[in-house]
Amino acid sequence: MALAAAVAGAAALAVVRPRRLEVVGLSMRPTLEAGDCVLAVRTWRRPRPGQLVVVADPREPSRLVVKRVAAVTESGLTVLGDNPEASTDSREFGAVPAASVRGRVVYRYSPPARRGRIGPPPAGPVP
Repeated sequence: MALAAAVAGAAALAVVRPRRLEVVGLSMRPTLEAGDCVLAVRTWRRPRPGQLVVVADPREPSRLVVKRVAAVTESGLTVLGDNPEASTDSREFGAVPAASVRGRVVYRYSPPARRGRIGPPPAGPVP
């Protein structure tokens, strides 16, 4: 019985094992800055508007991008950068399939001065 519990626990950790990513570019300013390091966890729930997600770039599927979910529809997710002037997102490549989501960004671990949970979307224009 203990062995079964240990195997189940190890399997659960493998499923939720966070992915470490470093932000490149300015598309998610001010929420995320270039050089920020974040953790993304795999989720089986459909993303909700406002959440930050990691998706495969539709133009280059081996490349991952972090974007904010703006809308969830039958045709997929509309994902946008917080900094529209510097973002390539659904305005250019359209909705992305929900299956392209690789995780949900939940925590910034570096730099130390910015460490913490990721906050809500910005209220106004990017400075």
